Amino acid sequence: MLPVVALVGRPNVGKSTLFNRLTGTRDAIVADVPGVTRDRQYGFGKLGGQPFIVVDTGGLVEQPSGLETPMRAQTERAVAEADLLVFIADARSGLTPQDHFVARELRRSGKPVFLALNKAEGLDTAIAGADFHALGFGEPMAIAAAHGEGCRELMERVLEGIEPQPPLDESKDRAIRMAIIGRPNVGKSTLVNRLIGEERVIASDTPGTTRDSIFVPFQRDEREFVLIDTAGVRRRARIDDAIERASVAKTLQAIEEAHVVIFVCDAHDVIGEQDASVLGLALNRGRALLIAVNKWDGVPMEQRDEIRRQLGLKLDFVPFVPVHFISARHGTGVGELVQATIQAYDAAMREIPTAVLTRTLERAIQQHQPPLVRGRRIKLRYAHQGGRNPPRIIIHGNQTKDVPESYTRYLANVFRREFDLFASPVAVEYRGGRNPYDAARKADHEGRKKAASGSGPRPSRRRRPASR
Repeated sequence: MLPVVALVGRPNVGKSTLFNRLTGTRDAIVADVPGVTRDRQYGFGKLGGQPFIVVDTGGLVEQPSGLETPMRAQTERAVAEADLLVFIADARSGLTPQDHFVARELRRSGKPVFLALNKAEGLDTAIAGADFHALGFGEPMAIAAAHGEGCRELMERVLEGIEPQPPLDESKDRAIRMAIIGRPNVGKSTLVNRLIGEERVIASDTPGTTRDSIFVPFQRDEREFVLIDTAGVRRRARIDDAIERASVAKTLQAIEEAHVVIFVCDAHDVIGEQDASVLGLALNRGRALLIAVNKWDGVPMEQRDEIRRQLGLKLDFVPFVPVHFISARHGTGVGELVQATIQAYDAAMREIPTAVLTRTLERAIQQHQPPLVRGRRIKLRYAHQGGRNPPRIIIHGNQTKDVPESYTRYLANVFRREFDLFASPVAVEYRGGRNPYDAARKADHEGRKKAASGSGPRPSRRRRPASR
């Protein structure tokens, strides 16, 4: 499972700037997720082949007042669920009493702490970091998060010793890994019980990690599944509490490990911004996504059309995601949800031949050509598959950096419809530069020019027999 790295420090030292740098986002606010305030954000980062989860915090204050009180509580929760802590201080302000307070709090956590001095551009790092040695966290790392200086070296030290998990051999592991996510009290645990069988007592779970993520195998409809349960499946008497206590970081870890993510919501509640945020995180990881509207049996018939309309408005940013109306308690619609999970997995893992992809691209261009850029038409030549889960389509051509987002969405929808990529986000990427066959063509052309000019070997000619 992915390591969780929390960015901690007093307010206004650049934690959000470093968060955006590590996650590749423009604004930390876009990473809001259920159950947290705007002062605690989550995102995915990657260093080489090692992905990780990064948590941005609002800041630790010794004597909070007003909004600082919930801010401190959220920071303490982030520290509790993290594996590694990055203590960020301001190199230009020097060591402050607030930094001493943060250091004491982090030492009490008992977790590895790495000290980073932000805003260190143009400073003598030895002089700027001299006072910070008194905190006892080893050699401070000088960084400039706004410019990206030292950030990679910092994360290399933080993640040192963590071995990247080798990718699973999908040809040997045919089990469908599914994660069930959603806000508390929407019926996730009831759905888990319905899937694995309420009479079953899990006594020999596959060992998880220190973060208690457990992989529970089960069979249904003649297919093998692995339920990724971030809180740990316990005996029935304890499952309701255990499932709902899953932290946000564990939810993101489950998304990373899954083939198919099932987002559960309550038919009696509205879809809020936080729900949309967690859906966006699942889509950004490229996971096939299904939405299960639970407790549908308790909704009066006269209200159902209005709920469907509201859902359509709230979920217009994921028009390709199927919505299932279920009752986990009574089993209504759960069978169809399982069949949709199988269909989504098959689509996410589908292999598409290059020739077929290229023909589909050509037809799409004929129906709707790319726009003109500075008077020149964008040329898209051929396409091939670059990966699965999610289906990744690589398109080669000229001026590809100028392809507008609207045209990329158009192509993604064409590929999804043509190849029945059910419930999956389709990742379309572009490659510029020359066609790989251009070098051979150029060499052949140069050879013909030399032969014609006499500077190269001329092709041999057969002599015509003398006439008699």
